[in-house]
Amino acid sequence: MTVTVVGSIAFDRVKTPFGERERMLGGAATHFALAASFFADVRAVGPVGDDFGDAEYEILRTRGTNTDDVEHVEGGKTFFWHGEYHFDLNTRTTHDTQLNVFETFEPKLSQASRDADVLFLANIQPDVQRQVREQCERARFVAMDSMNLWIDIARDSLVRTIETVDALLLNDAELKQLTGEPNLLNAARAVMEMGPRIVVAKQGEYGAAMVTRDGSFFALPAFPVETVVDPTGAGDSFAGGFVGYLAAQDQLDDAHLRRAMAYGTALASYNVEEFGTERVQRLTADEVTARVADLARITHFEDAPIQLRV
Repeated sequence: MTVTVVGSIAFDRVKTPFGERERMLGGAATHFALAASFFADVRAVGPVGDDFGDAEYEILRTRGTNTDDVEHVEGGKTFFWHGEYHFDLNTRTTHDTQLNVFETFEPKLSQASRDADVLFLANIQPDVQRQVREQCERARFVAMDSMNLWIDIARDSLVRTIETVDALLLNDAELKQLTGEPNLLNAARAVMEMGPRIVVAKQGEYGAAMVTRDGSFFALPAFPVETVVDPTGAGDSFAGGFVGYLAAQDQLDDAHLRRAMAYGTALASYNVEEFGTERVQRLTADEVTARVADLARITHFEDAPIQLRV
């Protein structure tokens, strides 16, 4: 099975209470590809500049990700983000954002990328997401991400794009902002009325929750990681695990969706243990499997009914 991901490929400068990196590989498409490539063949689509070299391509191609549709813009510079995370790591300050080649990005998909079984539209301008979706007519499963910026300045376009996909992955605050619903369940149902049959609410250090059109609700806590160094890319790693796992399955029933949540949670937990892609790029399949098993163990309990007092 093949997954095409369209989104940002970037350089990040990040400072957290536990250290700093002046320049490291990042971007939504990068983090997604590194996670999804555990399960399926991944084709990455995004722009880079002259400053993107062999070392960066080597990381992006970890576990075989295809970079034929990574567009090298001659004379350009790669998207750059500079941010700082504060003590609780849930709060961050953006010091600088340079769109560079990403500002005029018009995805150019090869026939192989258009023919992918699964498509993930990472966080980019919703009109661009919709243009890509229209090119990938053969995709049997399409998922997308977005952010509060597009809800603020391009909501109508965003809704038109949401109408075309099977799954929407947003953080819980964005879901409430998009729908005007203060309750997560009601917000998810409002999104499903737009078109998607699966809504995943990313909740950071508290885990993730999933609501499906058939009425199923499932939630997992974040895996208890003792050392959290850098949360950059955790949401995209979660998406890579979730979508990548589903791409490898023949059916998308409730059991597979729940397992996909577990694999997404496991990949995200490894992502935060070190800066940027450092941990996930050297991660092994055995480590992922072990963490999913640990997650199953710590979230399982057996009901032992007792006679409650009246």
